[in-house]
Amino acid sequence: MRKILHLDLDAFFCAVEELRDPSLRGKPFAVGGLPGERGVVASCSYPARAFGVRSAMPMSRALRACPQLIVIPGHHADYQAYSQRVMEVLGEQTALIEQISIDEAFLDLTDLPRPGEELARGLQAAIRARVGLPCSLGVATNKLVAKIANDYGKSRHRGEGTPCAITVVPPGEETGFLAPLPVQSLWGVGPKTADLLESMGIHTIGDLANLPEAYLARRFGVNGHDLWLRARGIDDRPVETEHVVKSISQEITFDRDISDGARLRQTLRGMSEQVAFRLRADNLCAGTVRLKLRWADFTTPTRQVSLDQPTDQDGVIYAAALGLFDGLWETGRPVRLLGVGASRLTPTAHQLGLWDTPNEKERRLLEALDSLREKFGERVVKRGKGR
Repeated sequence: MRKILHLDLDAFFCAVEELRDPSLRGKPFAVGGLPGERGVVASCSYPARAFGVRSAMPMSRALRACPQLIVIPGHHADYQAYSQRVMEVLGEQTALIEQISIDEAFLDLTDLPRPGEELARGLQAAIRARVGLPCSLGVATNKLVAKIANDYGKSRHRGEGTPCAITVVPPGEETGFLAPLPVQSLWGVGPKTADLLESMGIHTIGDLANLPEAYLARRFGVNGHDLWLRARGIDDRPVETEHVVKSISQEITFDRDISDGARLRQTLRGMSEQVAFRLRADNLCAGTVRLKLRWADFTTPTRQVSLDQPTDQDGVIYAAALGLFDGLWETGRPVRLLGVGASRLTPTAHQLGLWDTPNEKERRLLEALDSLREKFGERVVKRGKGR
């Protein structure tokens, strides 16, 4: 039987902020943008959650729910550094680590002789002692059940402290553990599927597990088979130590709607350069460039264009994005959000085409700029407004 652990750092951004400023401990505070700048809550402390504050909530609403809420701007470089330290602790136990976000990871500890719960408690203690961060873990025979177990354990937490939960589902008890949980707990059950299941009288995972596989296949097509397996706690996916990057994107939501074409194009150029930098850092080229706009009324049109030859170059990506922008933007119309993306990614092959970097001198310049960005951060060098 496999021993799969799902680790989730509790209120990660807030926990890091408490290490930066211990006076925040026990107080209601949130990490995110300012309310006057359309800020949203990226993370909030457990004392703040007691007032109804939640992640992704507009900060203005959070302050109405908790007037004494302390608002902290994010320190993402610190979050990344602490995340890396946690992953290093995990790496001392196994190389089979699948990091799925800055504060979440799966581990396969099947080869270790100790019981899963004992291994989880050891990791929890090590991360607290060596990094100073609280975490919760789910332990099961597969990724699906380990993740749901961890979510379930954290959801049962009451009080102002962090959960630090450890929830174990023994081998053979997967179906019984899942049965009473709401059907929305399953991967692949979004709002629309949940509404459809509710209309069919399916409220729990157990209700779903009792349906014949053939019936689910008729109602949901190829997804019906997956639902049937998941409802029974069956999941044979391995812990994947590497993921194939399918797209790279950069976007910004402006503090205030922008109608100045020069500023919008300057922002577009900066984001194109960031996308290109990330492509080169991952040794990838993009065959498609995508543009995303959001108007003041929240409608969000997107456009994309296929390139004659895949590229990792700033100028090529910007030219493609600019062409899409000029074809979509209505002069003077305020823009709330602007984004650039690259997809159809392939490994880099440095064969310059008609639309690629025109000379080796410019490529060497980009390599020098990339070196500076890797050392000092992506924003260390910016293009002048006159270029």
